[in-house]
Amino acid sequence: MIKLKVRKFGNSLGVVLPREVINRLRTNDGEPLYLLESPDGSYQLTQYDPEFEKKMSKTDDIMQRYKNTLQELAK
Repeated sequence: MIKLKVRKFGNSLGVVLPREVINRLRTNDGEPLYLLESPDGSYQLTQYDPEFEKKMSKTDDIMQRYKNTLQELAK
């Protein structure tokens, strides 16, 4: 467990993530992170974008349905 301290940044509150956390999240300055709320009320900080995953799932579905068409267009 890593203990974080809430600090004031201008008119907002935030936390500073230690380098080891940044490395494990595989993120850098300016990249987005997502705070996901679990059904049990806990939170998870991740670089995974759930909205992007939904869009990719729809894309996969379209690509499967129109596989032959897409192959012809690729020629």
